[in-house]
Amino acid sequence: MRHFVLLLALCPALLAQRPALHDKAFVMDGHVHVMTRELLTGVDFGARKTDGHVDLPRMIEGGLDAVFFSVYTPEPYYPSRHEVKNTLRVLSKARDEIDRNSDSIELALTASDIERINKAGKVAAFLDLEGSFDMEGDLDVLRGFYRLGLRSMQLTAHNVTSDTVDSCCDIHRHDGVSEVGKKLIAEMNRLGMVINVAHASNDTILQTVALSKDPVLYTHGGFRHVIDIPRLISDEAAKAIAAKGGVIGLQFGNTFNNPKYYKWKGGKPPVADISTRLGGYANKSIKEIDAGVAKGLPFVYKGEIPDEYRMTTAGFAKVIDYGVRLVGEDHIALGSDFDGGPPLPQGMEDISDYPEMTKAMIELGYSESRIRKILGLNLLRVIREVTEK
Repeated sequence: MRHFVLLLALCPALLAQRPALHDKAFVMDGHVHVMTRELLTGVDFGARKTDGHVDLPRMIEGGLDAVFFSVYTPEPYYPSRHEVKNTLRVLSKARDEIDRNSDSIELALTASDIERINKAGKVAAFLDLEGSFDMEGDLDVLRGFYRLGLRSMQLTAHNVTSDTVDSCCDIHRHDGVSEVGKKLIAEMNRLGMVINVAHASNDTILQTVALSKDPVLYTHGGFRHVIDIPRLISDEAAKAIAAKGGVIGLQFGNTFNNPKYYKWKGGKPPVADISTRLGGYANKSIKEIDAGVAKGLPFVYKGEIPDEYRMTTAGFAKVIDYGVRLVGEDHIALGSDFDGGPPLPQGMEDISDYPEMTKAMIELGYSESRIRKILGLNLLRVIREVTEK
């Protein structure tokens, strides 16, 4: 591919250190934050940064062929009902940045688009919404976003329970999926949109899998077997997703995958009424919310972690292996959550270090076929089943 040839010319020493398999394989990440920073600070996605995890040059260096671009609307926008406006702004910014860098990246609406874009030597951007498209679950708003290119959506309003479904970490109001949520799932099936159940409650995940005619994705998280918190997926829910043909994407953070780190940090309360923490954002203008959110950019872990509490990529690979043994190699993928705040493993500083994951799986003794599935083919299969039916 053209971007691989460019990388070979620019960084021969870098390529010499990475597994050849990584650059032969189709590599797709199920969850990458990319546009909040561009929107609020005006930085160019196509220009290399000295901080954060993600920009287009480092994405190419990491050998990414496709990514789920996270169209993210954080909780502070919800109390004053700015969620629809902000999602439109972020989606518009994503389209602008893709167009601005069209020599290296292109919007994909289907799996066939992804393959066509890759053959042209470009990265494929598949838009995925994290955060509420509308707190009331208005289907006309959903259809509008679909027409703007959104092809994947997280059902929950990030960690907040909305009128559609219960989230993992907020109070539960629907015992899973509401009547509005059932209509939302049906409409996403009709449109051919990928349903993303990350951040959902266990009941929400199980009910969504049962209600959906298509396989569903859990794009980024970890296993409750490893760290027992509601944000992570139960073995029961993981098996249900796999039985329907879906895929579980594993986030790269120590918080979700490293019990030693979790205990060192003292753990967190399992479930809380998040609305009580958002009261200060009520009756605020969108400019005021922007200013507050911008203070946290880039969304990366900013603390220091002693090596004894920071897992290695080999340690993370053991979590991958747990997933493979639980649900099979056809149902595990990678959803890094780069620029979404995860404390990364040793040996990874940003998205350019993606080959380290391939190396870790090789060291587990995985076959080339298995590694290719986990690196991206499993995600591509679900996208094809949903968008090209």
